[in-house]
Amino acid sequence: MPTRLATVASSVGLHARPAAVLTTAVNESGLDVTVALGSGAPVDAGSILEVMTLGAEHGDQVTLSADGDGADELLDRLVVLLSRDLDVQ
Repeated sequence: MPTRLATVASSVGLHARPAAVLTTAVNESGLDVTVALGSGAPVDAGSILEVMTLGAEHGDQVTLSADGDGADELLDRLVVLLSRDLDVQ
């Protein structure tokens, strides 16, 4: 299962809007993706509630993992996504 490290750039961390943007991208991919904060347990990256419960803040590093055809490409896109401030409209 491929993994990537990403730094959360959103000023509010993975809360509300940034979490929604991430989970939408994951759900549109059709792949199983997890996200973990530090050494914490991974959660379903397609679930806004689970992503928000991570408590990931601005500057935190998260680990993304995906399974399925196109997982590497999806993870690369998600890393780029998280490297932007997703709370800006």
